[in-house]
Amino acid sequence: MRKKFPSLPALCVYLALGCLFAGAWLTHPAPKHSSFALISPVSAVKDEAAKPIYTSRFASSGLVDFVHSSAITALPDGSLMAVWFAGSREGAADVQVRSARFNVSTGEWGEEQVMATRDSTQQSTRKYIRKLGNPVIALAPDNRLWLFYVSVSMGGWAGSAVNVMVSDDFGVNWSAPRQLITSPFLNISTLVRSAPVFHVDGSIGLPVYHEFLGKFAEYLYLSADGEVIDKYRISHGNHSLQPAVVPLDGQRGIALLRYAGETHHRVLASRTEDAGQTWSEPYPLDPSNPNSSLAAVATPEHGMLVALNDLQEGRFKLSLYLTDAKMEDWRLVHDLDKSPDPEGDPFSPLAYKEIIGIEFRGSSGKLRQPLEAQFLANLDNRVCKNDRCEFEYEYPYFIRSPDGMYHLVYSWNNTFIKHVTFNDAWLSERLK
Repeated sequence: MRKKFPSLPALCVYLALGCLFAGAWLTHPAPKHSSFALISPVSAVKDEAAKPIYTSRFASSGLVDFVHSSAITALPDGSLMAVWFAGSREGAADVQVRSARFNVSTGEWGEEQVMATRDSTQQSTRKYIRKLGNPVIALAPDNRLWLFYVSVSMGGWAGSAVNVMVSDDFGVNWSAPRQLITSPFLNISTLVRSAPVFHVDGSIGLPVYHEFLGKFAEYLYLSADGEVIDKYRISHGNHSLQPAVVPLDGQRGIALLRYAGETHHRVLASRTEDAGQTWSEPYPLDPSNPNSSLAAVATPEHGMLVALNDLQEGRFKLSLYLTDAKMEDWRLVHDLDKSPDPEGDPFSPLAYKEIIGIEFRGSSGKLRQPLEAQFLANLDNRVCKNDRCEFEYEYPYFIRSPDGMYHLVYSWNNTFIKHVTFNDAWLSERLK
């Protein structure tokens, strides 16, 4: 049977409707825009008597799956909640969005929980779902907990849509996922990666990016109930991804962008003076960026802490930097994790297991310590190929909790999600 195609008049009608819809999307009146909400931690006043604190623990506990793209948020009782995606590989049909909770009294992360799957997302959105990725979690000032994550129905990541779930009881129960309508063109090619920003009236600024017909960043503006109000372009062209937005005051903010072009190979920055409605042309900064995600958070002294792979290529070292609000002075604070080889060259399986075993014990904690033998036994299938084993530390995500502690999670050799926490006293000691 011959396939029947729409007639020419019908195609003209579809095209006209599409143009009308796109025109309405692009020309609708600008909404009233709220200022950034700045919440000062209780320890914002410098405590000279505070003791330096720096700890690391694995948030995930699975021993088989590839784990990646984590995020973290602080809860009112002092606990933490982290999310990430896990599966046989990135983009696989078995990838799930998972979570775990940090018990502040024991200093340990609990067991993993499944938050979203292809089936649960497909059932709720009533759309075919091929794969999931990039979850982001954040607690709003009204104590509602928000989870955003990416799903793809067709094609690769360029065909992504953003899904949202919300909890009114700090993650005990969640709403069914629904998709945000972010584009007039089939609602595709919107991805999320970095921490949301909250505004004074409860509205949400969600940093997003696109990979279809270009690579560029936007600031998605949502109501306090998670409905799309507007979106604002941060960058243009085919060279920037995954903006991390840091408010400096009620109106001023900075977006740091992953560089995906062929010219600078450096971190890009863009500024806003009106709480995210307009952004300056992105410009390169001092640190290198090997097309890798980065994270940033504000400090009490009006500067920023930035976690990134400051390398020409590869992701074998993750470093912590302090910079001023002008982003002109960059000081290396600490190498969070790095390969023992300064060039990131691979190791033999035998040498690799010895090194990574020491690193594992340093962050496993009491609950994860018994997993060491099984973890090392699975390395050949997870990080070693053709007797070549490499170290990889990537995709950081940064917050500062209300008690003044800094929390950073990142992918640790694609095998665990690592959580690092420290305070201002440790930071000051490192900068002496």
